[in-house]
Amino acid sequence: MNNVRVIPRLDIKGPNLVKGIHLEGLRVLGKPEDFARYYYEYGADELFFQDVVASLYERNSLHDIISRTARNMFIPLTVGGGLRTIDDIKQVLRAGADKVSLNTAAIRNPQLVRDAAQKFGSSTIVVAIEAIKQPDGRYLAFVDNGREETGVEVVTWAKKAEELGAGEILITSVDREGTAEGFDLNLIKKVADVVHIPVIAHGGAGSLQNIAEAITIGNASALAIASIFHYASMGKVLADSDHEEGNTTFLRSGKRFGIINPSDITQVKEYLKISHIPCRPI
Repeated sequence: MNNVRVIPRLDIKGPNLVKGIHLEGLRVLGKPEDFARYYYEYGADELFFQDVVASLYERNSLHDIISRTARNMFIPLTVGGGLRTIDDIKQVLRAGADKVSLNTAAIRNPQLVRDAAQKFGSSTIVVAIEAIKQPDGRYLAFVDNGREETGVEVVTWAKKAEELGAGEILITSVDREGTAEGFDLNLIKKVADVVHIPVIAHGGAGSLQNIAEAITIGNASALAIASIFHYASMGKVLADSDHEEGNTTFLRSGKRFGIINPSDITQVKEYLKISHIPCRPI
């Protein structure tokens, strides 16, 4: 097994880092650059930036954030949200991103995945799949940050994305996202078992055990984690920040949200090691 990558995911709306549940009900947490810096310094393997309203406005507005991050942090950056054309992808890569994540545009125009992989290389192209489980047990892919059903079956689409040239699959369980109820291991495994490219698990991490299970049971190659990292680091990040949007008194207090058990990157990697899961040293 290759080293499992631990990837903090930063969902961004305007200038703010936000977090919600089921990709909705977004709460402002602070400046994305402050959190990115913290994660970089404490051992993140990559960073994932997602413009969560970009698809609604058909544009990605993260260029400035990515440029500032790329100048100061020397780990791979993946950027998603609102990327619909080869030129969109080119602009984000020029700003400093190493990879792009395609969801809405990929489903509506699969040829974009092929064209982008041919132009920029498969290793640059991540196809993101936002999955919602149906009453009959099937998983269907959604777009526009989980708002719009496509009728596309997830496993079939994952296989097609690989055939088109995608270098990685990011699989999000919208049902579990932000709930801290654990990853949808069945979903992750269904996808991981039919493709030969890395699968990044996202949505539902609430504990260290959840994280290990995504690898040992779900067969994921990497983990995109938001809530447990954000809530573990908020007190330290905000103590050094002048950001005052949102309920900063509560955020700075270090109190927990619901059933989330906050953990930092060091704790996650130590747990992976004692679980005999290889990962990059901090």
